[in-house]
Amino acid sequence: MSRIPEHIVDQIIQTARIEEVIGEFVQLKRAGSNLKGLSPFTAEKTPSFVVSPAKQIYKCFSTSKGGNVVSFIMEKEHFSYPEALRWLADKYNIELPKEEELSAEQLAAANEKDSLFIINEFAKNHFMETLHETDEGKSIGLSYFTERGFHPDIIKRFQLGYCKNTGTDLTKAALDKGFKFEYLDKVGLSKEKDGRQFDFFKGRVIFPIHSISGRVLGFGGRTLLSDKKVAKYFNSPESPVYNKSEILYGLYFAKGEIVKKDECLLCEGYTDVISMHQAGIQHAVSSSGTSLTREQIRLVSRYTKNITILYDGDAAGIKASFRGIDLILEEGLNVKVVLFPEGEDPDSFAKKSTTDELNEFLESHRQDFISFKAGLLLKGTENDPLQKAKLIKDIVYSISLIPDSITRTIYAKQIASSYQLAEEMIVQEVTKHRAGKFAEEVDEPWVKDAITAKPILPKVNVQEVPKDEALVEKELIRLMLKFGNKEVLLDPGGDKIPVSVNELVIQELNSDDLSFKHPVCYDIFGEIVDGVAEGILYTYKYFLKSSNSEILNLTTQLIGFEDELSPKWATQYRIYTKQEDSDLIGTVLYAIYNFKQYKITEHIKGLRLQLASDGLSQQEQLELLAEQMAYEKIKQTFSEKLGRIIIK
Repeated sequence: MSRIPEHIVDQIIQTARIEEVIGEFVQLKRAGSNLKGLSPFTAEKTPSFVVSPAKQIYKCFSTSKGGNVVSFIMEKEHFSYPEALRWLADKYNIELPKEEELSAEQLAAANEKDSLFIINEFAKNHFMETLHETDEGKSIGLSYFTERGFHPDIIKRFQLGYCKNTGTDLTKAALDKGFKFEYLDKVGLSKEKDGRQFDFFKGRVIFPIHSISGRVLGFGGRTLLSDKKVAKYFNSPESPVYNKSEILYGLYFAKGEIVKKDECLLCEGYTDVISMHQAGIQHAVSSSGTSLTREQIRLVSRYTKNITILYDGDAAGIKASFRGIDLILEEGLNVKVVLFPEGEDPDSFAKKSTTDELNEFLESHRQDFISFKAGLLLKGTENDPLQKAKLIKDIVYSISLIPDSITRTIYAKQIASSYQLAEEMIVQEVTKHRAGKFAEEVDEPWVKDAITAKPILPKVNVQEVPKDEALVEKELIRLMLKFGNKEVLLDPGGDKIPVSVNELVIQELNSDDLSFKHPVCYDIFGEIVDGVAEGILYTYKYFLKSSNSEILNLTTQLIGFEDELSPKWATQYRIYTKQEDSDLIGTVLYAIYNFKQYKITEHIKGLRLQLASDGLSQQEQLELLAEQMAYEKIKQTFSEKLGRIIIK
């Protein structure tokens, strides 16, 4: 690869805008003077990727990666420095010196991955040249695309091609150029059998598969034979440069429009995508006929949170795809569905529609996935209550996967209303599924039991809370707000087990069926419980964004209150705060035991009042005394535990 002159390197770096470049890979939103989005280097649900247009740098706080526009392209696409510069030059139409053709020796010296990319690029150009400049390519391959209604400009845009039916055309051309056969084999372009080397895609029209930046990663090849024994599509095997579970066909061409429309249309196959783009609907992509993967969904989520699935009338195919859509729901994306008329698919429908007609159809036929799934599954079950019940459970399971609690509630109401079911029952089923799912993700059985035992908070009568009790409750909430996501080590049975502060408090309070009386503490604790059930450990930063003024005020008070604590907190209420994080497990356990002891003390007071009342039978008196003695014993236990925890 020829060297790029320094003055052109400077021109590239000065011209390229980091926010524009990264905006092709990540959906960025304004955050003060910076831009923020989900990391393109790892899976995350909370944006930690920051771009500074003023400084022309980026920083990924999830992975600690950072740099300028060139280093971003190198990191994201695994480019060398010259390759990244050439990519940027192409984007900004900066003319580069003509690149010298690589010799066989230079190719041999290149690393394997670079060689595979170079080979794929060579193959793409060879297939395109074959399609447009050879008799066989024009009469067979180009005729096929033309008959399918593809215009010349769209054929060239998607870089479609053709592999001759001779069986050795590409392989021979590549070997003559000095490419190694082992590399041709590794990317799936050539194969060897009985000592004979041949083209894997012989006699097929070719669909190149691009990375987000436009590099060719692999190919799809469609046979033109009507023989049903011959597979309609061949796809490149997985290789060091191609992982099909992480790629969406057409995303390279669609990403800009996806951001603009804030929506991604998901089709089934290559031709669906191409026809939609030709019809002016350019935010369409495809999973290339494979089952939708979590990696593909997360790839979409970097550009938009809205996915619309485009279905043809094949009910069996639709039902088979439900698992993939459940994954979309689980990742927190909004799913809509468009069902095309019977006998139509996106490819055929787009071919006979104008852009306006197609847009109008998509808009008028969009429906939310849960309603669509319910209507499809429950059709024909009117006289089969058992089957109906089974299918409703399936729908409820899909609802349970949705991370947002408000959205779950709305869908639960909708399903309950549509099928004359008690809303409370649907909500309970959703809660049970979510608790069970979280339990599966937790390794330690005792933690599973603790978290799933009470997915719903005990109901309490909100009343005027005594000041002393409020202080004890607020102290426990304060520690959860401040340290909720921190891990402490528990030692049950001699094994050190890490658990978050939030999980520990929930476990301890659930084990004794205790809750908060202070109404705002109760609400905050409830949200923390919901967060843990969803695998999220909320801290004060979350509650500082609350739209509930009471929650916001108490959070601010507790977090900003630490330097102004009354001396009575330590002397009267035994609440200690100095150096609390130096022995976090001790601090938290002390607050929990103090909370429990207070609640027990108050309960004992209530028992004594009952014993002092008139009209009790001897049996009732004995039962109350026995209960009092039991609670006195528990109180003593907590007093001992409190005494053993040394606050430094």
